[in-house]
Amino acid sequence: MFDKLNALAQRMDELEARLAEPGLYDDPSRAAKLLKERNELEPIIQTFRACQKARRAQEDALDMLSDPDMKELAQEELQQAKADIARLEDELKLLLLPKDPNDDKNIFVEIRGGAGGEESALFAADLYRMYTMYADKRGWQTEVMSASETELGGYKEIVFRVAGDKVYSRLKFESGVHRVQRVPETESQGRVHTSTTTVAVLPEAEEVDFYIDPKDLRIDTFRSSGAGGQHINKTSSAIRVTHIPTNTVVECQDERSQHKNKDKALRVLRARLYEAEEEKQKAAIAADRRSQVGTGDRSERIRTYNFPENRVSDHRIKLTLYKLDQFLNGDMDEILDALIAADTAEKLKAQGEA
Repeated sequence: MFDKLNALAQRMDELEARLAEPGLYDDPSRAAKLLKERNELEPIIQTFRACQKARRAQEDALDMLSDPDMKELAQEELQQAKADIARLEDELKLLLLPKDPNDDKNIFVEIRGGAGGEESALFAADLYRMYTMYADKRGWQTEVMSASETELGGYKEIVFRVAGDKVYSRLKFESGVHRVQRVPETESQGRVHTSTTTVAVLPEAEEVDFYIDPKDLRIDTFRSSGAGGQHINKTSSAIRVTHIPTNTVVECQDERSQHKNKDKALRVLRARLYEAEEEKQKAAIAADRRSQVGTGDRSERIRTYNFPENRVSDHRIKLTLYKLDQFLNGDMDEILDALIAADTAEKLKAQGEA
């Protein structure tokens, strides 16, 4: 670990020298790249230097032990230095874990009704509300990209964007099957029904992340429509974009402008293709260990929402909370923090076995 840290400290010195060069900011893209790398290294190097300082304090305390007049003070300083070294080395292990390159990205969330018909669509609306309330609490921005509503106010499908600080790092573990157990509004006998809704969290891809050749696209226009005939648009402003090589289709009809619908559809398409390419790369790396927490597997049942018991259970980390009402109002951090902690623990374990 310390060989790697010494190399990173040397790289930090190189970056500081380059950033001080006259004329660097004549090339804004190069300057931004160097600044980004410096900012990523800074917390690691600061912790490393604090650890080196604690090690020097430990050596000084050991030298002082031979002096009878200084022995008591030396023992106190030695104990403090050992505690500082242990704490700082643990911090360094965390800082050196491989970073998910998507953690800083904004996301698209796709929620689709699954088994359970109308009840599943209603729960999709509940999940959309939950995520937007959580986003509001964190000061993030949300924007609906496309939605297919049902007559009772649910969603067959809704796709929305969430933008803010490290959005993907907080919500990337939400992909999967969400199961709801409750008495549907349409149930006259009061029986509890089980339905499912699927969630997919896609990191937003910029053009530099994933290039789409315009020749690979087929773009069709059609008239917008809505549940029960609502929001009917008399002009063909709705857009359907098909990526021909992969047969990936995205539709968008929320905006009255054909241009805006096309822009939204292309952004969602780019995110889907980017995620698909990432999944292929992960599958190709035989040594890639899948975290117990898991991400991206849309067939994995990850969580149950039980209304009669006011219970939410995350099956991956065996965590159950009896405050479903609060969770659905956007108080999600207790489970999200536990998921991130479990993922970090798994990565530390893999690092120790490597």
